[in-house]
Amino acid sequence: NARAEHSGSKRARLLEANEAAQRFFASQIMTKEALAARKLLGGRTFTQADCERFGCGYAPQGWDNLVRHLASQGFTQQEMLDAGLARQGQRGVYDYFRGRVTWPIRDSTGRTLGFGARKLYDDDQIAAKYINTPDTQLYHKNQVLYGIDLAKQAIVKKRQAVIVEGYTDVMAMHLAGIDTAVCACGTALTPEQVRLISEYADEVILSYDSDEAGQKATL
Repeated sequence: NARAEHSGSKRARLLEANEAAQRFFASQIMTKEALAARKLLGGRTFTQADCERFGCGYAPQGWDNLVRHLASQGFTQQEMLDAGLARQGQRGVYDYFRGRVTWPIRDSTGRTLGFGARKLYDDDQIAAKYINTPDTQLYHKNQVLYGIDLAKQAIVKKRQAVIVEGYTDVMAMHLAGIDTAVCACGTALTPEQVRLISEYADEVILSYDSDEAGQKATL
């Protein structure tokens, strides 16, 4: 079936674009410009090795740093748009993530499907503290869990999963030895995510923040 084949090859290209973007973001975290990102992570006592383990990166400020980088690697603008890595503006295609700390959101086999990103600068044109890749052929935010690639083996072994609120919570949990921790990416827990986790776990522990929002989400 030619259509299925085309869809498969397109999916492969989008995965490659995401992997290339992840390498780019990870390479940016040690730059001078990424000081605010390192401070945010360092303030939570994460080391450089920790950041590497969890794939933390930095999306540079500016207009089209990633777009230009991906173009130099042979990706088309359409592929960047389809992967949710770029947006179409009046002045052309520009980076979806700019001036933010990034985390790769991977499937259980470790392939990067999309990203979560946290605001660093007050003049960020996007007010939201956290943003995610928009829905794409690869990424559906209600069907993914950050950290599933790192936690899957332990979840299967212990038949237990711990669901926390955010990316840095997943990092802190794993570093504290709770290697079954994952988080939902900017959504309340969805039936799809519950299905995903129940493939591996018999017991799910919700460990959200103790503030009102966290308590509400738990209920």
